[in-house]
Amino acid sequence: MGEATETPLPTYVIEGARSSRSRCKTCRRKIDKGSLRIGMLIEGPYGTGYLWHHLRCAARRRFEQVQEAYELEAWNEAKDPPQKVPALDELRKYVEELAERRERQREIPHAEVDPSGRAKCKHCGEPLEKGALRIVLGREVEFGGQVRTGPIHVHPRCVAAELRTDHCATPVDGFADALRANSSDLPADKLDEVLAAIGDLR
Repeated sequence: MGEATETPLPTYVIEGARSSRSRCKTCRRKIDKGSLRIGMLIEGPYGTGYLWHHLRCAARRRFEQVQEAYELEAWNEAKDPPQKVPALDELRKYVEELAERRERQREIPHAEVDPSGRAKCKHCGEPLEKGALRIVLGREVEFGGQVRTGPIHVHPRCVAAELRTDHCATPVDGFADALRANSSDLPADKLDEVLAAIGDLR
């Protein structure tokens, strides 16, 4: 009798993680048990297996492969198919909004929420509180014999003084309009609050 042939593994699997042991190959963080993940089949020197990613992480970096997995209905390949998988259009919208947000955040000046509380204001040297609004300004720095503009974080109350320094590269004229345009992901009332804290720049 001939040897039984093994059933080939599917190219993609979308499932809820069956444990918390795997790590996302995109963000390097742990994939919590039950979280949606996508496995992408690879063939390596030690055999065939899956590289696992959070589904949203994979959509950010490998949208074409995620789209292919959806076309193949890869959730049907899971041992325990997930009860709910987000629509592909929902993932596409998430990726587009994330890209737009990152593009806006590269524009200076803008306001943002301090994520950690570990940074210090580059003007006064005091800590920036976690969850508080901070302002990103441009400062000229010399690097490799060239002068470049790099982002710095400051308290709203320190903005006026920082804008008056010789090394600040952010213009005063049109500052409020630029801050609003570049921080449109923040609620209008928060922008009003932060502009009030910045005060008169004249």
